[in-house]
Amino acid sequence: MSGRLTTHVLDLSRGVPAAGLVLQLWKLGGDGGKLLQEAVTNTDGRLDAPLLEGPSMHAGSYELLFMAGDYFRELSGEDGGQSAGGFFLEQIPIRFNIGNIEEHYHVPLLVAPGGYSTYRGS
Repeated sequence: MSGRLTTHVLDLSRGVPAAGLVLQLWKLGGDGGKLLQEAVTNTDGRLDAPLLEGPSMHAGSYELLFMAGDYFRELSGEDGGQSAGGFFLEQIPIRFNIGNIEEHYHVPLLVAPGGYSTYRGS
């Protein structure tokens, strides 16, 4: 079995998948990090393909950076958070390690305008 990295984003404030949320995958290292890819969630709150799989899976430290502020502003039509009561969460970084490149690493995000949760999924 070949390993892979996937994610799924659920909008808890609306009880639906978070479609259209932009995220970035970073490989962390001594130089601060390297952007590996940027992606946008589909209508199911997932990506159309794994972020990493097969030969692109490498052990090490990674960060998924979710652009939550942009997502919630787009939904509400706000002016970029400049008005009173702008969004509390702008970007959500989730740092994790890949140790076994043969395993499936699933990093779900449960998000609302005022908080979030994550875990290692299956």
